[in-house]
Amino acid sequence: MDNFYERVLQHPQFYRQFNCGNSLITAFNCPMEARLMKSRFADLWTQYNYLFYVIDGQKIWHTARGSYDIQRDSCVFVRKGGFIMEQLMDTGFCVMLFFIPDEFICDTLQIRTKPLARYDQHFESVMLIESNETLKSFFLSMSSYFTETKEPEPSLLELKFKELILNVADNLSNKDLLSYFCSLLHEPQAAKLKRVMEDNFCYNLKLKVYAELSNRSLSAFKRDFEKIFRITPGKWLLEKRLHYAMHLLSNQHKTVSEAAFASGFESPSHFSRAFKKRFGKGPAEIKKPGTGAGLRKV
Repeated sequence: MDNFYERVLQHPQFYRQFNCGNSLITAFNCPMEARLMKSRFADLWTQYNYLFYVIDGQKIWHTARGSYDIQRDSCVFVRKGGFIMEQLMDTGFCVMLFFIPDEFICDTLQIRTKPLARYDQHFESVMLIESNETLKSFFLSMSSYFTETKEPEPSLLELKFKELILNVADNLSNKDLLSYFCSLLHEPQAAKLKRVMEDNFCYNLKLKVYAELSNRSLSAFKRDFEKIFRITPGKWLLEKRLHYAMHLLSNQHKTVSEAAFASGFESPSHFSRAFKKRFGKGPAEIKKPGTGAGLRKV
């Protein structure tokens, strides 16, 4: 899978970029971006949360929790991790895009005069944000930076990032997002690691990526993982993916290739060998009659 954040960085001809420190970036994505899509589906992941406002176009985000049809005038927050982006048309997808690390969100929320209220720990991978007049005015103010030739002052950009976070946190209608913000501030580290694994086990990611998503070094990730799950990450991932594939074959009528892809296996052949070793039967023997010609990663 490709790193979405790095893909943006590597294509300044398509993305007008403003850097703020080592980890924050804003980008304006024009219709030319459609040329970067080599196929209808792009398998991506990012180590940073990102928020974007859709100026024009339409795409579908596929995650382990569901699919989300994102269209014009939508304001969306996507949690860090894996996802599949589906290109519907060749006219591109114009957005104002903000990558925002966990640490920056927490530091900004902690300067609020009124502490963030506690919310139920329920939130999706992709969350729609209410586009009220305050937020629309913010994006309008940001758009002027993209029409100027000079680079904005980095300290001013940092203030704009803080303004964005404080704006969305101040709107009580954004309950899912406020729940996620609360989890960043208060959720135990063990629970955060579990959430990262449950949300991303079905993507073909390396262990060092899972470590990065859980804000740990690779050695600390392995140590903490075995302490929490009582099993190595590799064995846990294999078991989790195989049972998920069994579910897809038995209950959702997926083909062997679709089940292999949707479960995070490198190839159908690797999947078939592992499946037969675990369950004593090949995946083709498990599959019930029916076709699996639907969208991937639904």
